Amino acid sequence: MENQELEYQKIMKAGEIASKVRGEAQNMIKPGVKLYDVAEFVENRIRELGGEVAFPCNLSINDIAAHYTPFAGDESVFGENDVIKLDLGAHIDGFIADTATTVDLSNSYSDLKKASEDALKTVINSIELPMNVGEMGKIISEVIESYNLKPISNLSGHVMHQNVLHAGVSVPNVYEKTKDTIDVGDLVAIEPFATDGFGAITDGNGKYIYKYIVSRPLRLPSARNILKIIENKFCHLPFSERDIAKLNPKYKMGLKTLVNAGCLYAYPVLVEKERGMVSQCEHTVYMGEDKIEITTK
Repeated sequence: MENQELEYQKIMKAGEIASKVRGEAQNMIKPGVKLYDVAEFVENRIRELGGEVAFPCNLSINDIAAHYTPFAGDESVFGENDVIKLDLGAHIDGFIADTATTVDLSNSYSDLKKASEDALKTVINSIELPMNVGEMGKIISEVIESYNLKPISNLSGHVMHQNVLHAGVSVPNVYEKTKDTIDVGDLVAIEPFATDGFGAITDGNGKYIYKYIVSRPLRLPSARNILKIIENKFCHLPFSERDIAKLNPKYKMGLKTLVNAGCLYAYPVLVEKERGMVSQCEHTVYMGEDKIEITTK
């Protein structure tokens, strides 16, 4: 019982940190501001507040739905017509809070932003445990479609375990026939994505986020050196090219070698199939015995 209470406290603290940083970073996103500066602020601020970074800060713009994080030397800035998905994660001892919001600098996509926000609020308010995740997807899609927009069918929320961002059970954004449920004790990231495009994502250009998979014998010294760094610092959760660049300036060939050898997985940037505009809203929700709590509210 004591362990459960301690875990609960860590879950709630991670959510508190993630929520605070989300609000602060959201206020930084303005035309002309560098993406790199916002991402670095997010990750450093999480640490300042007593947490650790659960995954690299995602700043996905317009038709990019997910997995864009600034790379080392990235000079790109936010534009006055951009729609930005700010997606960040904090953890305390591996207990994760994952949250996202959409910033519409153009002020032209209020319905798109509202659709994902309304879908998230509605599905959370509809949870009755145990709940079938396919039914959750149905609720999300119905709300988004009520705005004459489309949910993104091949992106989903996810159950999280200690040090595991995606623990197996997914929460779809459309109806799926499945026996999977969420129940008491689950920690769930729910993240509706809405679009005025096709309603699905595909792999785009660029890979800036990585995850450790396995160690293998390597001939290239720089690859061996980087693998040691990753095993010591990033063996559980995703990390960015920026993280490695700070620790080893000659990282590029080593990272490429590790991906080609199957030691690392490189997450592709995900782009809406018809280049439609995309919004996202996300909370982490703890399924308690007595109540359902939004940790990132």
